[in-house]
Amino acid sequence: MIIPIYQVDAFTDRLFLGNPAAVCPLDFWPSDDILQNIAAENNLPETAFFKKRDNLFEIRWFTPFAEVELCGHATLASAYVLFNHLNYNGDHLTFDSVYSGKLEVYKKGEYLTLDFPADTIEPTLPPDHLFKSMGSKPLEIWKGKTDYLLYYPSQEDIEEIKPDFNLLRKIEARGIIVTAPGYDCDFVSRFFAPLIGVNEDPVTGSAHTTLVPFWAHRLNQLKFKARQLSARGGFLKCQLTGDRVLISGKACTYMIGSITLT
Repeated sequence: MIIPIYQVDAFTDRLFLGNPAAVCPLDFWPSDDILQNIAAENNLPETAFFKKRDNLFEIRWFTPFAEVELCGHATLASAYVLFNHLNYNGDHLTFDSVYSGKLEVYKKGEYLTLDFPADTIEPTLPPDHLFKSMGSKPLEIWKGKTDYLLYYPSQEDIEEIKPDFNLLRKIEARGIIVTAPGYDCDFVSRFFAPLIGVNEDPVTGSAHTTLVPFWAHRLNQLKFKARQLSARGGFLKCQLTGDRVLISGKACTYMIGSITLT
């Protein structure tokens, strides 16, 4: 079996920045073990697999350790591959995911826009180990469907966080989002997910389904410019539209190859 593979840097227009994702178009679905082993071998934050079905594309996402319910940057990377390498016609396509339903992607110029379901968040109490693992106490703690969101007063607070990942791994959540107002954007964030094998994700599209409703309420606005302050960094444009979040970004291709399974 030979599977094409594309490696794409998402939420950036320059190589070696943004969030790298592997994208594997499929003719049929191999076993879950094969999908997980490919993702582990790639050792990237996410590997996306998709297969055409009628007028849409079934999609799944895997970290090196686990399948996840939703991934923004690997969905953006998959759409980029379809539009730029697989001759997909038009400026709109639909992915269908097991856990998050249908996900629309729109192309306008160099930007691709993800149409994702908005998260529902509520204030919550800190789980055990949270403050110690982060090294500082946030002003507020919120909980969404899969992640905790910690609100801090300044961008410097976000830049200076050095998590204890061994402790953070004990918290039962997909990940921890930390956020604060930004200097040259509406808000900044970082995302830590050691429980699923990604200590710090470079740019996390799906985290913005939580961040955007939070900041929409706080700033009383619907459109945002956002930066994720990882070492690689990334830039996103976001908009809240009812119970959906539009997440826009650019991407660029790093590598094209093939996987041979014998």
